[in-house]
Amino acid sequence: MAKLTELGLKALRPADAGKTLSDGDSLFGSVRASKAGAVTVWFFYRYRRDGKPHNLGCGTWPSKSLKEVRIERDKAKGRRNEETDPADERRRERLDARLRQKEEIAHQEAKLARMTVRELFERWSALELTGRKDQGMETRRGIEKDVLSIMGERYAADVKRADIMAILDTVKARGANRLANRLLSEMRQMFGFALVREIVPGDPTYGIKKKDVGGKETERDRTLSEDEIRSLPAKLEDGNMLASTKHAIWVMLATLARIGELTGAKQADVDIDTGVWKLPDTKNGEPHTIYLSEFAKTHMAELMRLAGRSEWVMPGTQTDSSVCAKSITKQIYDRQRGKEKMNGTKNTSALLLPGGKWVPHDLRRTGATLMGELGVDGDVIEKCLNHTEENKVRRTYQRAVRELEQRNAWRLLGERLALLTSPAKP
Repeated sequence: MAKLTELGLKALRPADAGKTLSDGDSLFGSVRASKAGAVTVWFFYRYRRDGKPHNLGCGTWPSKSLKEVRIERDKAKGRRNEETDPADERRRERLDARLRQKEEIAHQEAKLARMTVRELFERWSALELTGRKDQGMETRRGIEKDVLSIMGERYAADVKRADIMAILDTVKARGANRLANRLLSEMRQMFGFALVREIVPGDPTYGIKKKDVGGKETERDRTLSEDEIRSLPAKLEDGNMLASTKHAIWVMLATLARIGELTGAKQADVDIDTGVWKLPDTKNGEPHTIYLSEFAKTHMAELMRLAGRSEWVMPGTQTDSSVCAKSITKQIYDRQRGKEKMNGTKNTSALLLPGGKWVPHDLRRTGATLMGELGVDGDVIEKCLNHTEENKVRRTYQRAVRELEQRNAWRLLGERLALLTSPAKP
């Protein structure tokens, strides 16, 4: 019997539907026709098992060529022996192939599901950090610089405690112990976030204590003495500082305001005539009102005059936003370096005081201390500082503003500062 040919198959017509073709060697084809008149041939390998005939499909022409169909028939013949049914073998092969495919898909999905440290940080940032006052920008700067630059592309699940310590040791080696402590705290929060969401199998910061990193942080207790305050006007002049920075120092000392509250203040929130400065957004999330003394009004008015038409009390020089609080801190810090010259600052000892180096926040502590020495009640000082009452019961039920007492406290402080800084010796 002559074997089938591609040309012969192409010559088939719809009228041939139902015919069975033979290619020899147990390969047969069943001719079929669609309603549209397209002719196809379903090929099968016929064999006997247990005395019964069985057909095993080998493909459909023209989807498969005649050559490919014969290869499938030969594979089926090769599988057949007394113990094995070619159909069973094919089913097993297909099941095995599907199983391998599923395993590969699962492997790829698991691989894609593994989150890098950078991806983890972005997810943590979006869900947790954006609720912070600065939208998490300070945390982002630290993490970008010291963590993501080193292991941002590593899988978070692969990070070990040794990796965390290597980063913290590097920061500590720079002498930035407080930063190392803060980084530990932030990474602990981030990996804790990942742990409860099963992004990581364990927290790599577990067991690391502050004593292993930056050590215990001691609270600053620096306050400027009255003699240091007397000497400060001349030192500010010698330091060749920006006029706005000099006035800012006196405002912070006279109002107990934080540096960020002053640099972030808007002129619309300050009424010089009535001496009222409203802070709508503060560290504890509560609005705060400062009643300006005559001393504070003088320096605040100068800041606003220097600001001109800007909406900010202390506008930045190169942007539409307010000045960066760090720039003021740096001006003060550079003038206490004690070096010959640094960053264009000639007199790097101009602001050195007998009691040691000082920072803007020490002015807040100094003002509160002076209030206490002037006889102001401690609870009133806490109100002036806008501290949150730690006792929940007192915080809930004692909500008196004590405005008159606060006004008096700031007035007493302003009068004392005016006396200390006047040209005539007090």
